[in-house]
Amino acid sequence: MQTITTTEALATFCAAAAKRPYVTVDTEFLRERTYYAKLCLVQLAWQDETGHDEVLVDPLAEGLSLEPLYDLFRDEGVVKVFHAARQDLEIFWVEAKLIPSPLFDTQVAAMVCGFGDQAGYETLVRKICKDGVDKSSRFTDWSRRPLTDAQKTYAIGDVTYLRDIYEYLNDRLRSTGRQKWVNEEMAVLNDPATYETDPDTAWERVKTRTNSGRFLSIVRELARFRESYAQTKDVPRSRVFKDDALVEIASAKPGNEGDLGRLRLLLREARRGEIADGILKAVKDGLAMPNDKLPKPDLSREKLQVNPAIADMLRVLLKAKSDAEDVAQKLIASSADLDLLAAGQRDIPALKGWRNEVFGRDALLLTQGKVALAVDGQRVVTVPR
Repeated sequence: MQTITTTEALATFCAAAAKRPYVTVDTEFLRERTYYAKLCLVQLAWQDETGHDEVLVDPLAEGLSLEPLYDLFRDEGVVKVFHAARQDLEIFWVEAKLIPSPLFDTQVAAMVCGFGDQAGYETLVRKICKDGVDKSSRFTDWSRRPLTDAQKTYAIGDVTYLRDIYEYLNDRLRSTGRQKWVNEEMAVLNDPATYETDPDTAWERVKTRTNSGRFLSIVRELARFRESYAQTKDVPRSRVFKDDALVEIASAKPGNEGDLGRLRLLLREARRGEIADGILKAVKDGLAMPNDKLPKPDLSREKLQVNPAIADMLRVLLKAKSDAEDVAQKLIASSADLDLLAAGQRDIPALKGWRNEVFGRDALLLTQGKVALAVDGQRVVTVPR
């Protein structure tokens, strides 16, 4: 198993990979103590009728440049294959402002091919390759050198099996005519905005139990400060203060450090200094926000974000059916549920669980056949019949 530690060796491998139809890619990184992921290892592999090759690339090796790899990522003649690519792609976007193209995510393809939403790599290895994956090195410090043989074996397995998984899924997509579905699902991964966290919109990810404009104004200012501070200092946002502390601050509206000291969830180091100053200013700015500039929650967006995997699954299922209204009602309610509903009962499974989380009050209308599911861009929505 080759470990590449020089730019020259990387260029040689990438030149060979550029002659192949695809290359599989994975990364190992650390992010526990930083805002931005620290790239520690890149795994690459290819195979065709002439043979195969697989390597580990050590980006921590002194003097090694990843530019040959980035040139390969830019090569439109070679498909770059990842599994659950989002975090890997974020690294390359932050490092080089580059999204590999063309891109293929086997997790997305597996969903379209009927393996379920968010199918794990181990699942696909077991079902497609009829083998198992040794995950003993999953929780390891990939920044430490030298790497052990066990670590190397674990890491390379994430791209060697991926070759067979890609070929299987790609063939299945061609036979079923569903390549277009994958392309549509990949739109988010191909969008640079996916990997840019704007401090101005950071508040939208904070879960709250109130939609008060003034309260959300404070939440917005606190989230903006936290995101900017975390990015500038390259520390995890949770090291500044966690979401539950943010909500507590917004509720308590502290006006000085004494007030901060009485908060239960705020970290001790956040009660003084730069973080404390930022918190107090954010609260003050949120309270002073003019009424016409108060944030307004996107309730439909919030509802669908409760479980995005379910929304993805429904969107794909809808594409597989010519009659969206028929499949919508069958997805929401069984025939037994419909009988109970017709009898006037409301305590039925179809109005609980994920259906209620995703569709809320619309779940009742769906079971009654008064609305249907439809695809609206990246969302599944209900529409009147």
